[in-house]
Amino acid sequence: MTASEDSFHAAAVDLRLATFRLARRLRRERAVDSMSDAQFAVLATLRAHGRATLGSLAEREHVSAPSMNRTVNCLEESGLVVRVPDEDDRRRVQIDITDEGNAVVADTINKRDTALAVALAGLDFTEAELQTLRDASALMRKVAER
Repeated sequence: MTASEDSFHAAAVDLRLATFRLARRLRRERAVDSMSDAQFAVLATLRAHGRATLGSLAEREHVSAPSMNRTVNCLEESGLVVRVPDEDDRRRVQIDITDEGNAVVADTINKRDTALAVALAGLDFTEAELQTLRDASALMRKVAER
């Protein structure tokens, strides 16, 4: 039996509200307080997918190339990324994350995971409820990857 349109809409509203509130709380947890969400997103992308061109980063983050250039310039000035000549085409430049940039991403992820674990522990969930949350997170990833 397929869910009704009203059920999909109600689930979407509940999911949007809960996801937005949780994401806002987690974004406050970061290794570098002065770093913007956009800057962190670029670092996380580079850490997960490896070096990339400015254009591909802009496309991935849905921003203009000049906007991405400003973001990368800031990260470069902070020593978190470097520009590397492309091995195949010397006219192109690749953006790569530095060891310090990797450390910022790892530390931020750790802070966010710890904050969420503390919040979960403070709510006295049962093992069954925690399993439900894990199951729900798998479904949320499925929606997010669509």
